[in-house]
Amino acid sequence: MSIYNNILVVANLNSEEQPALVRAVQLAKKSRSRSRISFFLSIYDFSYDMTSMLSHDERDAMRRGVIQQREEWMKTLAEPFTDDSFDLEIKVVWHNRPYVAIIEKVFEDSHDIVIKATRKHDILESVIFTPTDWHLIRKCPAPVLLVKNSDWPANANIVASVHVGSENPTHIDLNDCMIQQLDSLTERLGATGYLVNSYPVTPANITIELPEFDPATYTDAVRGHHLTAMKALRQKHGYAEEQTIVEQGLPEDIIPEVAKKLDAAMVILGTTGRTGLSAVFIGNTAEHVIDKINSDVLALKPDGYISPLAPNEE
Repeated sequence: MSIYNNILVVANLNSEEQPALVRAVQLAKKSRSRSRISFFLSIYDFSYDMTSMLSHDERDAMRRGVIQQREEWMKTLAEPFTDDSFDLEIKVVWHNRPYVAIIEKVFEDSHDIVIKATRKHDILESVIFTPTDWHLIRKCPAPVLLVKNSDWPANANIVASVHVGSENPTHIDLNDCMIQQLDSLTERLGATGYLVNSYPVTPANITIELPEFDPATYTDAVRGHHLTAMKALRQKHGYAEEQTIVEQGLPEDIIPEVAKKLDAAMVILGTTGRTGLSAVFIGNTAEHVIDKINSDVLALKPDGYISPLAPNEE
């Protein structure tokens, strides 16, 4: 299966640097088949729509002028990256909600990934995710890669947060999908892949309610179950034991710890289940995980996910 050959890159309007475009070009150049990159920007200025002194045609003309200016600006930014090995198009639209415009473009041209830069805080060295980022993570039907910066380190590590120990078909399928993406990315970006899983801490109230309960035995049993499940998963996909990590704790603690320990350049997270997001990565939990990760983040959804912005087929 060909992965990430129809790429939508969201332009960074506030900077001459375009790390998302850099990452897209890296993927395109390493593709086994010809790739297509759409360099995309959604712009809107409220004042252009509210100027009562101008006619409808005059406002349209002004909007077209602004769009043309931005297209020329984007062509200048993209020029150093143009290459005969892939196709690159420039697209600017007038829309008051950027995330809606992005998702509409995904549906229109069947893009298989969206790549967008995140904002990096200069003082705390942390990544700040914008409302558009969160809307895309929750509602975009395609995988969303949020890029921290354009530099991709040599001998990089990529961490995939898998969910082992569950017999839920959605989790099983998503694990396979995540590892498939991991394999493709490690090959194309020259990286090493790791699988990480966390398992829950034994609830303290159980020992109070059940005096005969042995928490140590229970914890050993849970850990053993997860280790066995991880072994089966790594053997299924041809990963070495040293490329798998199983730790006790909450995912919002374990995933950032492992990412920091491995100096991961990218973390892959799965989002499944309720309203398109799992109980593991939903709401505040997802934000806690991602806010602690100072690396690229790839958010994947399961097969069959239906975006709330999917066009009606009536």
